[in-house]
Amino acid sequence: MASPDAEQPAPTEPARWRDLDMLLSHPGNLVEASFDPSPGLRDLLGSLVEVLVVGAGGLGCELLKDLALSGFKKLHVIDMDTIDVSNLNRQFLFRVQDVGKSKAEVAAKRVMERVNGVNIVPHFCSIEDKEIEFYSQFHIIVLGLDSIEARSYINSVACGFLEYDLNDNPLQETVKPMVDGGTEGFKGHARVIIPGTTPCFECNIWLFPPQVKFPLCTLAETPRTAAHCIEYAHLIKWDEVHPGKLFDADDAEHMQWIYSEALKRAELFGICGVTYSLTQGVVKNIIPAIASTNAIISAACALEAFKLISGCSKSVSNYLTYNGLEGTHIKVTEFIRDKDCLVCGPGTLIELDTSSTLSDFIKMLEEHPTLRMSKASVTHEGNNLYMQSPEVLEQMTRPNLSVPMFELLKEVRYTTVHATGMAENNGKKVSSLRKLRVAFKGIEEASKMDTTLSS
Repeated sequence: MASPDAEQPAPTEPARWRDLDMLLSHPGNLVEASFDPSPGLRDLLGSLVEVLVVGAGGLGCELLKDLALSGFKKLHVIDMDTIDVSNLNRQFLFRVQDVGKSKAEVAAKRVMERVNGVNIVPHFCSIEDKEIEFYSQFHIIVLGLDSIEARSYINSVACGFLEYDLNDNPLQETVKPMVDGGTEGFKGHARVIIPGTTPCFECNIWLFPPQVKFPLCTLAETPRTAAHCIEYAHLIKWDEVHPGKLFDADDAEHMQWIYSEALKRAELFGICGVTYSLTQGVVKNIIPAIASTNAIISAACALEAFKLISGCSKSVSNYLTYNGLEGTHIKVTEFIRDKDCLVCGPGTLIELDTSSTLSDFIKMLEEHPTLRMSKASVTHEGNNLYMQSPEVLEQMTRPNLSVPMFELLKEVRYTTVHATGMAENNGKKVSSLRKLRVAFKGIEEASKMDTTLSS
């Protein structure tokens, strides 16, 4: 029997692309109005379209493979994580010898080895490390993330490129579509986000349930489950035994201590089920990942990305859910966009006096009832007006703090600026990007804009 790692003969060209070329060469009843069928369309899309995949984990590995096999030849992937032994059971692009290496770099290398002609540029860093302009080069962004905060950040970046006309209609040339995939055990979703048309991530943030939290009184007095015993050791016992010592969930000795204490607690109350893997799962809030779920959701996401770029079929409207726990259940729900969304809307209007300085403006962002943004960095048309970091940029832009905004914004009646800073999201302070419409009083009334703040 051949080894599972043995190289299998790759499909010959053009046999690999036969079905794809057939799809792109024929008209149909469900195609977009802009679709122009052509035998050379696949090559054209491959040479022109740039795609960013965010995340190179279980879902991200599948996405890279599926997108490369869908004709996309210019791919980028960004992920800040390194490969762990626990990843190998489902993240199929990685091997034992890859443990400790960058997920993005290894995943890119493996896909390029198997798919001729594809070029994947890996980025071993966090999404916040990249300048906003980095994201502007891509025609579509595909998300394979397991974090609400990371999704929210990329969503705000993509929506930040969106511009509106004077009638608050989105300018199509500024639209940067996204496809968001997510899995949780046997469940998953694939969502199409077209800023200004469909709901963005923030419009439907309520779809994500809050993290389960146990009352401390239950943990301390009446534990009923193995999870209660683990959280007792984690949240109560650790601080009692190690006062002032910070618990590190990535420290094997710390995790072993929690496991041992949870076992003692479980035996005391006659509770079964405490295992080391469950201890890790409860403490780190890990949800078991299923390889087949990742494959199904990735296929749905890659198909939607392909439809959005080629126009060969109408995209899903706009939220697909999958449940494979009991049989197979797939449903599509059309959610409605929040027209007042702070992220994908035309932007929060802030009225300023012509004498208001950049420093005044930043202070107003902190006090704004809905923005509440601290440590804001401000940009306008790609130019840095003020940057909180790195230190060299802070020093370079510091003189602008005392300059009137009217002067910095080239003395226009109203315009759009972008602010990046810490804002509240789901009860947490997270890095956020906000689009702001600035109007100056006394110049001319900003038509079709509702005042939300006056200096």
